[in-house]
Amino acid sequence: MARVEVYSTLFCPYCARAKSLLARKGVDFINIDIIEDTARRAEMVERSGGRQTVPQIFIDGEHIGGSDDLYALDRAGGLDAKLGIAGP
Repeated sequence: MARVEVYSTLFCPYCARAKSLLARKGVDFINIDIIEDTARRAEMVERSGGRQTVPQIFIDGEHIGGSDDLYALDRAGGLDAKLGIAGP
């Protein structure tokens, strides 16, 4: 299964939405709280090409984008393959 990293904050509804989709798919992910660990914010911005909003999602090191991008990838049928899981 793919390594999934989610940069997020605790009270972000978009973060909760993205993590909910990953959980429904049975995917374990690394949650990186950029409020709790402020040094990780700069890391997120650098890795995401300058994006400063959360969530920022990475699958096997590839920047997917935010919650809307994750859902768009799922609707297009490409998320399961990236995650290394069989489709529904």
